[in-house]
Order: sequence, then C-alpha cells, then structure tokens
Amino acid sequence: MREAHSVDVVRAAEGQLMARLPEGALMARAAAGLAVACGRVLGRVSGARVTLLVGSGDNGGDTLFAGARLARRGAAVRALLAGSRVHTGGLAAFRGAGGRVVDLEHAQTTIDTADLLVDGLVGIGGRGGLRAPHADLARAANAATAPVVAVDLPSGIDADTGEVDGVAVWADVTVTFGTHKPGLLIDPGAEHCGVVDPVDIGLGPWLPDPRVVSPTAHDVAGALPRLAPETHKYTRGVLGIAAGSGWFPGAAVLVVGGAFRAGGAGLVHYTGDADVRAEVLRRWPETVVGEPGATSAVRATAWAVGSGRGTDGDAEEELAELLAEDTPVLLDADALTVVARHPTLVTERVAPTVLTPHAGELARLLPGTEREAIEAARLAYVTRAAEFYGATVLLKGSTTVIADPAGPAIVNPTGTALLATAGSGDVLSGMIGSFLAAGMEPRTAAMSGAFLHGLAARLVRDGAPISASDLFEGTSLAINTVNAAART
Repeated sequence: MREAHSVDVVRAAEGQLMARLPEGALMARAAAGLAVACGRVLGRVSGARVTLLVGSGDNGGDTLFAGARLARRGAAVRALLAGSRVHTGGLAAFRGAGGRVVDLEHAQTTIDTADLLVDGLVGIGGRGGLRAPHADLARAANAATAPVVAVDLPSGIDADTGEVDGVAVWADVTVTFGTHKPGLLIDPGAEHCGVVDPVDIGLGPWLPDPRVVSPTAHDVAGALPRLAPETHKYTRGVLGIAAGSGWFPGAAVLVVGGAFRAGGAGLVHYTGDADVRAEVLRRWPETVVGEPGATSAVRATAWAVGSGRGTDGDAEEELAELLAEDTPVLLDADALTVVARHPTLVTERVAPTVLTPHAGELARLLPGTEREAIEAARLAYVTRAAEFYGATVLLKGSTTVIADPAGPAIVNPTGTALLATAGSGDVLSGMIGSFLAAGMEPRTAAMSGAFLHGLAARLVRDGAPISASDLFEGTSLAINTVNAAART
C-alpha cells in the first residue's frame, strides 16, 4: 500500500527526526532527492536552463538547495523569489554555486526560456488559494512549454484534502518527501500532480498509521479468493442479485456479468421479473433465477441490490426485507435513492453494508449537501457518509474514494474517464458483490472491485472508448495482470 499522512502528522515526524540529526541534514536529504529527480526529467543537466519558483520557508529552502546542486552540475539556474522572506541558508548556497536571482519583472521571459521549471512556491502547509505574485507565477508556469517539477506538492493544492481554490500549478512530476499526502492522491488535486516521485528522507519510524492508503497490484492480488482442491460452488459463496426491471433489463445483465467475471462467488442467484430473467439467462445461462419477492428463499452469502431496480413501494419493501437480514449487502443506484428517503434502513443495521454512490447520489444521502461541494472535497464527504451510516462507502468519480469506520480511507489509483459510460457502475456492483459473497471484508471487497474495474477499462481496448459490456473481458485481463504482478 502507498500510505498518505496529514500535514500535522508529517510535521510532527519531521520534528522528531530533526531532533536526532545535525542542523540542516533533513533539508539536505530532501534537496538531494529533488535534484536527482530534476536531473531525470532533464536528461542532461549540464547546459540546461532551469528556473526556480521560490516561496518562503522550508519549501523554498529545499528548492534553492536543489538549485545549487544543479548549478554545480553545470546547469544555468535562475531563481524567481516570490515569498515575503527567503531561506537564508538556501539562498547563500544557491548563489555560492553560481545560481542567479532574477527580478520578478522579468519573470515571464525567465519562465518562457527555461528547459525545466521547479515549483517551490507553496509547501504542504499552504491553505486557501494562491495570491499574487504566487498566482501569477503559477499561471505563467502552466502556460509554459517546459516540464514542471513540483516540490512536495503542486502549489495551490490543499495537502490534506486535494482541494483546489483558484489557480494551482499543473506539474509533470511531483517529488514528495517522506510520505504521500492525501491531496496527492485525491482529485481535483491529484490530477495536478503528474507522476508522483516519493523521496525517502527517513520519516518512517515516526509516522503513525496513515490517514489514506492507495493499493498496488500486489495488494489486490493478495486479497483475491484462492481456490483449494476441495472448493465447490457453495463454499465459494452465493451472491443474490436484485437488480434490473422492465424499464432497465440491461442493468441485471451487467450486474450478473460483473459478478461472474470477478470470480468471487461460486453461484449467482438472480431474482426479477420473467422478461428480465429471460434476458439474464440469454446472456448468462449459468445463472440461477427466481421470482421477485422470493429473496428469503435464496441461500445468499451476500446481496447486490438496486441497479435499475426502481424506487416504488415494491422496491422499498424488497430492500427493507433484505436489510433486515444479517447478510452483507451492497447498495447501488435506486437502492441509494430509497435509503436517502429512509436512512434508518442502514443506520440501524448491524450487518456489513456497502454503499456505492456517485457525487449526486451522495448529496442525496447527505441532505443539505451540494454535488459540487462533494466533488471539491471528496475525502471529507465520503468520510462523513461512512460515519453517519456506519457503512463502507465507495464514492465513484474521477477519484474513487472508499471510507468506513474500520480504517484509513482508500483511494483507488486505477480510475479512468473511460468508465464514464452507461452501465459501468452496474458491473462494479456485481464485482464487489461477488467478493462480499466470497467472504471478503467490505472495505477489501470495495478496494479490489474498484482497482480491477479501473484496470479492466484501461486494458480491454488499449485505451480506446469502451462500453460497459467490454468490462467482462477486461476484468479477466485485469485479474491476470495483478496476479502476474504479484509473481514478479
């Protein structure tokens, strides 16, 4: 897992480490890692033109010390000092190495003629939007053709939340020190970061449990169910599915397909109207089917409910019946609309529950909340929902974020705009439901489903547009890919 820690935690760990090191040693480690990363971006350092955008405090000091290292390797390094103060030791080292300070009135030319820009305007302690001259320099950097390396995080991003208030730097590479920060992993901030390049400066022993984690292929491969020689379909788990309707029969087909391709459950039992059952059997003849309202007769170890099911009285009654049982349940789409009307269906429930809203649905689940506010502060709102409902909540979108009361939030790294197509969420419901039926913990099932779902979309058509049905083939490719990664 990639781990991310809040600013306060990072500051405390830095204080513990600095108390054990000679003065300036920690900044020297950071500057050395930053300079190496800049060299990789440049390819050839000697003769390169590097422009530093330098703010106040330690972030500016890291930037100046790294600039000094690049200057000693033959780069022509110029610094634009934007802060109200400057790190005196860093500035002395920079000038001593041959670096040159340029007045801000020449900032545009200095930026436009650079081969590399280094954004050291605002560090992880920055809050609120950038103001002049920082905002002006950020805009100029964003308009330039040279690649941008951000120091710890792109300026203008809230390190704890990923929120962006106004202009923020768009980096090609972000060199972050000690640990990831949540804002590097969560949109809208994450999309500003480019490639995140972590530099180990020795904070590990002083870092507590993370606030946010992000899984790797190895993590997902290790979580997937393994089949023993004595395994049979019932020991693998039975997923009950209450999805689809006469209006949306395709939703049932997609949820069932997601469940089969994820490979968690050994048996899928679909309940629905006769015409929808016929559609499911036409595409997935291995499905066991039954009439709606007969859910109590299904030997399910988990349920996936809601996609295309409707929100009328019958749907409410069916959902209430399922949630009254002690079986794990995943709720999506129409089921979330019903829960928004009757939140006690979930808040008073003890058995595991997974909610999979997009931002609009989460706004209905949290009355008085606007979709735009959720998109701007995804971590805060998904955490709030998980606490209120006492459930695992997977917030779909540009960054999928999973929160529950049991551990740190999980940020999915495989998300892609290719999934912005009708029905893709139905497939995800089947995948996660299948993992729940196999006995996975809710947060692990949600994490694994989201990771494979995004990876499937990326792999199945080599980056070309997809339909939701393409994810059936893509899921098999994704599972093979994570298993192969785990073997290396």
